[in-house]
Amino acid sequence: MTPWMRTIHKWIGLVIGIQFVLWLCGGIAMSFLDTDKVHGKQFRIKPAAAPQWPAAALPVDTVLANSAGAVQTIETGWLLDQPIYRLADDKGSWMVKALDGKAVTVDGAMALQLAKASYSGSAPAAAPQLFNYTMEARAHKGQVWRVDFADAEETTVYLSAVTGKVLEHRNSSWRLFDFFWMLHIMDYAERSNFNNLLLVSCAIGGLWLALTGVWLLISGFRLSEFIPKVWRRAGRLKVYSDGGDKLRTMSAPAGDTVFLALARNALQLPSNCGGGQSCGLCEVRVLGKAPAPTSADRAHLSAQKLESGYRLACALPVDGDLEIEVANAAALTTEYEATVTSVKAVAPFLREITIRPQQKLGQECRPGAYIQVHIPDYAREASHIVMPDHHREDWSVLDLPRQLLNHEPIRRSYSLALPTVQADGQLTLLVRFLPGPQQQPPGKGASYLYMLQEGDALRFSGPFGDFAIQPGAREKVFIGGGAGMAPLRAMIHALLEGGAREPVHFWYGARSLRDAPYVEEMAALAAKHANFRWQLVLSDEQGDAAGVMSGLVHEAARDALLSKHAGLHACDFYLCGPPAMLAATRQLLEDLEVSAERVAFDDFKV
Repeated sequence: MTPWMRTIHKWIGLVIGIQFVLWLCGGIAMSFLDTDKVHGKQFRIKPAAAPQWPAAALPVDTVLANSAGAVQTIETGWLLDQPIYRLADDKGSWMVKALDGKAVTVDGAMALQLAKASYSGSAPAAAPQLFNYTMEARAHKGQVWRVDFADAEETTVYLSAVTGKVLEHRNSSWRLFDFFWMLHIMDYAERSNFNNLLLVSCAIGGLWLALTGVWLLISGFRLSEFIPKVWRRAGRLKVYSDGGDKLRTMSAPAGDTVFLALARNALQLPSNCGGGQSCGLCEVRVLGKAPAPTSADRAHLSAQKLESGYRLACALPVDGDLEIEVANAAALTTEYEATVTSVKAVAPFLREITIRPQQKLGQECRPGAYIQVHIPDYAREASHIVMPDHHREDWSVLDLPRQLLNHEPIRRSYSLALPTVQADGQLTLLVRFLPGPQQQPPGKGASYLYMLQEGDALRFSGPFGDFAIQPGAREKVFIGGGAGMAPLRAMIHALLEGGAREPVHFWYGARSLRDAPYVEEMAALAAKHANFRWQLVLSDEQGDAAGVMSGLVHEAARDALLSKHAGLHACDFYLCGPPAMLAATRQLLEDLEVSAERVAFDDFKV
């Protein structure tokens, strides 16, 4: 449950987090504003005590008798220096003079006098304006007079056009407060409703965010992590290679993860997330009885691997003595130096980088394997990214930061895009540049590699991984997208150049023809090898070119090949690409009842 909860927590946190920032900023801003100014007290004159009611005023009974409507309420009052009666029925209210019973109308001239009488400043007043409704006096229904004063606070006096009462004194401080108040209560219409659906939804979302945050905190920490290492009992961790050779025995404090224990002993497992249980690269096999798989194990490892004892090292605690097997373990302790021999843009945001190791690598550099490039700390101008002229328009729409930064060394994984025997012993990488979301920088690994030029030095470890061509001459179906082209291309080249006779299908999905790499190369391979079928599928544009289809690659493959294939369950499948495409394709094959043993995949997590 933790991986999907972490994902939902992240995206809801992004949405709710924006509102939290608005709440916080609004609260801070409102607290700094002068309360007296916000309440309109700065230039407001308190009403003077009412003078003695004149003896000559008409009696109430007389006023009621002369009124046409069924008066419900009547009250005495003063309008400037004039005594009046205010009357109201179920249809509205009106005023009459207390001395002669004549109707009183609050016109512009009277509104101006009333406004000035309530204003203590010296600024001149503008001509009164009559409004049926205004947001600044939204608590009062009916017509109102507005009188503006040209002072530094831009004071405005609102008066009832019926009763002549001064309703509100508004100013620039109040208007600023009102704006933040609107953001605070999320009522963008009337700015007064605390119980609006948007606010309630965000409040519920915030509560859910807090509760899941507590859950993720609890699930991400172990009690042992709060106990100093010297107080914890030590366990013995034995590390074996996948060939059965014992490599090392080390002592590890109980409660540490295998990933952390190995790193402390200079054995750095492949990882793109630094042990955060989100990339799935640090798998090891437990020798003997394996502990129950965690949610992270189930999210990243197949059922067959879980049954065979594979676990993610970052989710596997050292609890007593433990024996593990690490694939290609010798590569963990070996670092290589290489020189960049070529950098070629094969699509606007896909770049082929070829490097030549200083020492020749062996058969471990098989198609499907990946290396971990050591990314140093750097601070370089984004202008150092070199791009061909025909890609400048694509890059011009990106809002890249002026400077690209990486504060500490990291490692990033890249699959080999061509068999080394066909690249004269060099390693060919296909690197995708992923611009970050708004206000966030792009990937640190891709940024670094995109600034490399021919002759630059590079360090890497590996190769790693178990994504490989399975033995046998079964029909093979490759489905990929994005940078997933890399390992699939290497496998296909190895098969075809190795004399494979079985049918080989390659379905590749891209957004547009411009985003698809190696299209001409694949078409040439299909023309040269009768057993190879190449199909390009475009999701964001029509397949105008000959042989190009439109739609999502897994759906196109289903409709045109898989659903009609008589020997589908005898095929081997190789999948690689973006998470959404990979998940959809795996689900498709599961729905078609293809055995999981026939499906090999590599998940780049990007």
